[in-house]
Amino acid sequence: MPKMKTKSAAKKRFKMTASGRVKAGVAGKRHGMIKRSTDFVRKATGTMLLADADAKIVKKYMPYDR
Repeated sequence: MPKMKTKSAAKKRFKMTASGRVKAGVAGKRHGMIKRSTDFVRKATGTMLLADADAKIVKKYMPYDR
């Protein structure tokens, strides 16, 4: 059976934690910060853990990173 392939886009955007959850950058911080509230911009710094439904999809894209 051939090796499964990892999606290149997924490995650039997501990381796995030691407990198996998926870390990702917070959405909405690429541009257009002038129209967003200061609270939104401050809360969107750093990374966040994905919801279980989304993490299930990402784990399919990264078969060797579980």
